[in-house]
Amino acid sequence: MAAPDGPLVVGVDSSTQSTKVLVVDAATGTVVARGQAPHVVTAEHDSDPEQWWQALTRALEACGPAAREAAAVAVAGQQHGLVTLDADGRPVRNALLWNDTRSAPQRDRLVADLGGPKAWADRIGSVPPASFTVTKWAWLKENEPDAAAATRAVRLPHDYLTGRLTGQGVTGGTTDRGDASGSGWWSSASEGYDAEVLAHVGLDEALLPRLVAAGEPAGTVASGLPLPEGILVAGGTGDNMAGALGLGIEPGRPVLSLGTSGTVYAVSEHRPTDATGIVAGFADARHRWLPLACTLNCTLAVDRFAALLGRDREAVEPGGTAVVLPFLDGERTPDLPYATGLVHGLTHATTPGQVLQAAYDGAVFALLQALDLVLGQEAESATDEPILLIGGGARGTAWRETVRRLSGRPVQVPQAEELVALGAAAQAAGLLQGRDPAEVARGWNTAAGPAYPGVARDEETVARLAAALTDADALLRRR
Repeated sequence: MAAPDGPLVVGVDSSTQSTKVLVVDAATGTVVARGQAPHVVTAEHDSDPEQWWQALTRALEACGPAAREAAAVAVAGQQHGLVTLDADGRPVRNALLWNDTRSAPQRDRLVADLGGPKAWADRIGSVPPASFTVTKWAWLKENEPDAAAATRAVRLPHDYLTGRLTGQGVTGGTTDRGDASGSGWWSSASEGYDAEVLAHVGLDEALLPRLVAAGEPAGTVASGLPLPEGILVAGGTGDNMAGALGLGIEPGRPVLSLGTSGTVYAVSEHRPTDATGIVAGFADARHRWLPLACTLNCTLAVDRFAALLGRDREAVEPGGTAVVLPFLDGERTPDLPYATGLVHGLTHATTPGQVLQAAYDGAVFALLQALDLVLGQEAESATDEPILLIGGGARGTAWRETVRRLSGRPVQVPQAEELVALGAAAQAAGLLQGRDPAEVARGWNTAAGPAYPGVARDEETVARLAAALTDADALLRRR
């Protein structure tokens, strides 16, 4: 390993399927070592938190000597997971993950009992979907009361790993405002835990971690780990907040992530309060906000259309009148949870490549509608501001060109990979240097990559999709 220009820092991304670790030169952002280890997720969308810790240890060990020379570390974790610990800090049961929606009935009652969607948006910042942690705790209390009664600490995934790194017990845990804002019991209005919500779901605030401010350490690394004992541990955050840090984005800069599901977000100076529930009013990991919306059907749904048509995913053709709404898993944006995929507008002249392009169009149209909602009240967002295109689909020509054509905006594709882990590393470097982590990431130039100018917006296709969605609304809303 060549001598680094500055101290080394470690960024951790503990996601649903695996833990990734980057060792980064804090001065330049150069990745000097990396490691990864998988997790097992059950069919019920449960996962044993002990696995996450073992995976983190293995991933750190895979980084070799570089990890043992680090000066600070931060953990970013999947949002919304419910981790319940006993008095000895061991998991009471497997964690309920973000994509576990069995708490939908509890969610419906919670929203109704505490004033309805607008009241939740005004107070908490979001109308909680069944993915939020508060709904999972309500489900646990109702369906596994013995497990709830045995719980002596409630943590989010990143909180749990941060606590293991620092060796803090169940009374010494920490979290941050970004990840806490996706729990449903942290109020964006007061920037603290909401006593009425906690009382309603029967959760003692004493079981929750202390919130650390941006730039405040969570503690130091305990002994016996593949890291130097006593180095600083930053507060950490949720994965979406870390991704924003990793890009170093300024307010109003739109980000569109193309994965199995699609996500759009932007840093904002204004506290979001969307009563429709489409835009989650998250806090960022610093002192601003991170309005975010997501769609359920993105790259996986379009790949399914390519497979059905027997075509390579890039084998699209322009033209035609086909319209595809690829809502194969139901949809969140627009709010059509029981929808299935819809294809219409076919003629004898329609080609398979045109149908595949229409599937891309339908997926991107839904994401751009969500992006309009995220940016709708942002005076800082100019319509010609380039969209930062990230995620697995961002490298695909068909995805990129569809975003350009349907948005009319320029597009930039950052070359940096593992942005969540990079964001955690920037947080660790910011703590070490007494700097804003987003400023650190901008100094690392993480958003740099090929830029593509805007093109004339395809108003005909946009209008056709909007009309198709309106016409099909009654059909798609049927159970």
